Amino acid sequence: MFFFDTTRTTRKVETEIPETEWVARAQRGDEDAFVHLARVYRPRIWSTAARFARSRPELEDLTQDLFVKMWRGLSSYRSDAPFENWVMTVTVRGCYDFLRSNRRRRDSETLVDPQDSRDDPDPANERARSRREAWETVSLLLDRLEARDRIIITLLDLEERGVRETATLTGWSEANVKVRAHRARKKMRELFFELGLEP
Repeated sequence: MFFFDTTRTTRKVETEIPETEWVARAQRGDEDAFVHLARVYRPRIWSTAARFARSRPELEDLTQDLFVKMWRGLSSYRSDAPFENWVMTVTVRGCYDFLRSNRRRRDSETLVDPQDSRDDPDPANERARSRREAWETVSLLLDRLEARDRIIITLLDLEERGVRETATLTGWSEANVKVRAHRARKKMRELFFELGLEP
């Protein structure tokens, strides 16, 4: 099995080689070429996966799984679209699969902030605490949504992607994305009040 190792040394990077050549090499089984591509796209993949993982170890595992999916699925990439589009589609769909497969376990977990200092009078810390509390509220609501609703809210509202791009990444029609977004936002509002989170 391929393992993405960030400490791995590769041959000297040939910067004049176009991405299409790196992709072609990787599709022929060249692991060094794939490592080069993985390093290029790792920040975007990591950033997207971070929206779905609850801890650093979970994020590292999810990111590793995404790279394995890409390595195994390279033969499905067709050069009629940019490689970046294929990478992000695999990433988003992999995150969706992750949410669905970990739903039961995540429902039984609770999030705890070990560095919660509510008595700190510093205004800068107060702003940071307010942002953290807002994010905790959003995370709490997202965790109670079904996987498809969470992916829609994350892509449209948190990452501010358009309807068309979200449809491409998920494989759903634009109309379906709009309907699911409407329903997901409605569910979040209902959960907000059900959980007694009203201001």
